[in-house]
Amino acid sequence: MPKTALILVDIQNDYFDGGDWPVYQMEAVSCKAAQLLAKARADGTMVVHIRHENPAEGAPFFRPGTAGAEIHISVAPQQGEPVLTKGRANSFYQTGLLEMLREVEIEAVTICGAMSQMCIDATARTAADYGFQVTVAEDACGAKEMTFGGVEVSAVQVQAAFMAPLAMGYAKVVPTEDLIV
Repeated sequence: MPKTALILVDIQNDYFDGGDWPVYQMEAVSCKAAQLLAKARADGTMVVHIRHENPAEGAPFFRPGTAGAEIHISVAPQQGEPVLTKGRANSFYQTGLLEMLREVEIEAVTICGAMSQMCIDATARTAADYGFQVTVAEDACGAKEMTFGGVEVSAVQVQAAFMAPLAMGYAKVVPTEDLIV
């Protein structure tokens, strides 16, 4: 069994109803992520929390120092659990995550959080490129609806459009239930 870490990506207040950038069914996503977190803690699995901050002038969400940029209470870090702050979609970019995982000889990562089409995708692909065995808990990941070229794409369609290629070449993509048994 490979030594594994759970990486919770951007489960932050702005993605919830009432936040500045709500993600489809984020409450349900965070409940699944909380189940993964409880299992990891019970098993002594390494847990890493990732939070995004957007320091750009006029940023629409995750502005530093705001309540919206804070990690949601449903997956609040406990003492001793690292919290890394990033400024781009990729959780490995300039955060020290790679070095942290390698230092304790992690071989596999389980990833959950938001948004599927940005930070989950970028983090999962990068983890695979660095040689980690990657698992994505698909129902513990949230997508947001999008519009491109005049085409409106629902959050459900976005989720499927990103989970399918991850499953094809980068990760084992499974429901949370498969990981907490």
